[in-house]
Amino acid sequence: MDKLSKENLPRHLAVIMDGNGRWAKQRMLRRIVGHQKGVETVRLIVEECSRLGIAYLTLFAFSAENWLRPKTEVKALMALLKKYIRSEIARMMQNNIRFNVIGDRGELPADINREIDEAIARTSGNSGMLLTLALSYGARQEIVHAARQIAIDAASGKITADSIDEELFSDYLYTDRIPEPDFLIRTSGEMRISNFLLWQLAYTELYFTDVNWPDFDRNELAKAFRDYQARERRFGKTSDQLRVSGADARRP
Repeated sequence: MDKLSKENLPRHLAVIMDGNGRWAKQRMLRRIVGHQKGVETVRLIVEECSRLGIAYLTLFAFSAENWLRPKTEVKALMALLKKYIRSEIARMMQNNIRFNVIGDRGELPADINREIDEAIARTSGNSGMLLTLALSYGARQEIVHAARQIAIDAASGKITADSIDEELFSDYLYTDRIPEPDFLIRTSGEMRISNFLLWQLAYTELYFTDVNWPDFDRNELAKAFRDYQARERRFGKTSDQLRVSGADARRP
């Protein structure tokens, strides 16, 4: 396979990591084994994205709806999450990666939040890629939360109705100060975005693959990036307009 060019890679990559349970079922293994294998893939993809110079990587790790799964599975996932965060701090420091979490952290167990706080604090001085885990995250919930905070600030006189625009609304989202994703990858063959970054994905290029997350390796990532590099991002403009202006695929 040809070497991947580092030109025109997405600045911000978002990933819906799907197929851990399916991967395990195909091998007649317990679902948690698939999640454990998925963590190995997370480590691999995080390091590869950091090496390639991706500035922002956002991974959909645990949705607000995932709390509805069997309690035994949720408990196992929380234990796996705690272990991952604790074990990866040293690796993040080594690779100059900053750690971040978006979602309703109030729903997470106290011990998980302590691990998150420590990882964020320990890596806050790093200047490389920002790794964001979406935990207990739902995009509709995020939008409702933002609308509620805007209403509170408007009622208190902190902001006016006339000041509410797309930019201000974005400031109230969990992803404030993080640019919108350029590219979204979803694994395992499902072709939907499942309540993930609904506002932020408005102009994002979407890529779906049948490969289950535990089997998504560097070659699959390179394949996805080549697909991205072959696309023309117009943001409502025509191809002729982009050629005349010499504009890249960036939203004005």
